[in-house]
Amino acid sequence: MKQELKNKLDGLKAQGATYADARWYPYEDSNQLLMWNGNLRDLTSSSQSGVGVRVLYKGAWGFSASSDLGNIDQVFQKAFDNARVAAERVTFPVRLAEKDAVRDNFSSPNQVDPFSVPLEEKVEFLKKLDAALDKPGVAQRMCSMEFTRKQIVYLDSEGSEIEKNIVEVFPGIRVMGIDAQGGMQSRKWMPGRQGASRGWESLDLEVFLQNADRVTLELNQLLTAEDCPRDQRSVILLPGIMYLQTHETIGHALELDRILGYELSFAGGSFVRLEDFGKLRYGSEKLTARADATVPNSPGSFGYDDDGVQAQNNLLIDQGILVGAITGRQMVEEANARARRPIFAGSSGANRATSFYRVPIERMTNINIDPGTDGSLEDIVRHTEKGVILDGDKSWSIGSNREQFHFATDIGWRVEDGEVKGVVKNATYRGSTLAFYNSLSAVGDERTWEVRYVNNCGKGAPNQIMQLGHGVPVCRFDNVTVGE
Repeated sequence: MKQELKNKLDGLKAQGATYADARWYPYEDSNQLLMWNGNLRDLTSSSQSGVGVRVLYKGAWGFSASSDLGNIDQVFQKAFDNARVAAERVTFPVRLAEKDAVRDNFSSPNQVDPFSVPLEEKVEFLKKLDAALDKPGVAQRMCSMEFTRKQIVYLDSEGSEIEKNIVEVFPGIRVMGIDAQGGMQSRKWMPGRQGASRGWESLDLEVFLQNADRVTLELNQLLTAEDCPRDQRSVILLPGIMYLQTHETIGHALELDRILGYELSFAGGSFVRLEDFGKLRYGSEKLTARADATVPNSPGSFGYDDDGVQAQNNLLIDQGILVGAITGRQMVEEANARARRPIFAGSSGANRATSFYRVPIERMTNINIDPGTDGSLEDIVRHTEKGVILDGDKSWSIGSNREQFHFATDIGWRVEDGEVKGVVKNATYRGSTLAFYNSLSAVGDERTWEVRYVNNCGKGAPNQIMQLGHGVPVCRFDNVTVGE
């Protein structure tokens, strides 16, 4: 199969294609289990395979894909025909940034393939979790597992040949209850990625049981808690909400296709302009953010992107100053041309597609915040006069250009004069992105830093669901509006 794909890429070049690539998925499997109140409510498995082909002809893309591997000739020809038609209407010819031809393999680190684990063992794991969640005050309880694995063979007309084998696990637990006012309260937990593994062995039952005890206790505290204060105060974001803050207001805001206006019809744009790079103060000097696709235990690490560019660790924000973006080969050339200056030296290796039947677009890798020097959570609390600690993503609303936001969290803890004074419910906070990050006054050290995963990031039209991660520490922001 691989040699056949190579031959057909050569054939496209002979027909006049500037560039062509093929992504062959020999397999792409998924498995989901959901236990609700002790009942196995969902048990699904799926498998697919196929090939997608991109062709660049006279500055225009053509694409075609099929799950019928006996139909390869037509897939290649259709992609070329689509490019020829598009070339008649192209207004801004596509140019690709330079890259090296690479022959390599990448496998995500895992010891036990979750697809090799018997169903009985998976169900037994969920049963033990469910029993730990079945406590007074809990009206609804849920525990879930999702597993994915895929093999991707990437070939292009520039001589690259890359094989990737990726396995991921996405577990979680959630409990819900009714408070005295009749409102629904909930508490959930998804494990941070500890260690280097991404296989079945990363599901540590003892860690799950410990956190099951914690979230049920916190739920019961929520059921009798006071509402979050409605005022301005410092917010101390734990990784369980800081990851989403980073995702929505740094990650999506710095995807280069958004900055160039290509996502306006679906997921919105960005307040960032090309002239901002190297100049814009995105946050305080305590903020350093990066797109790091080399973190071993995160789903945003994939070896090579779908342009065949090696995964990288790229600075986005350096001590508060905007210096980089999430980029692929096409958009960096267009951005440099529009700006009439070399903003980007090359692709950051972040062009990805959700499967063989979608075209690659700029997608977040692991958008991380560097740990700081302000100590532990306890240290930050001790130096906070008036604040609230927040954790858990409950709901969120984002401006179309990522310039404003409003987040509701699972739980909060009121802080007065350096001490935690108790749990608060219905905790929310809002702000403007730049003002918020410029109010960053404390960043926890390595002890507070965790990798949290996102398994359902949507983008593109038609929609593409992608998995990634965020390594984030505890962070404190001052003078934030809460409780509204």
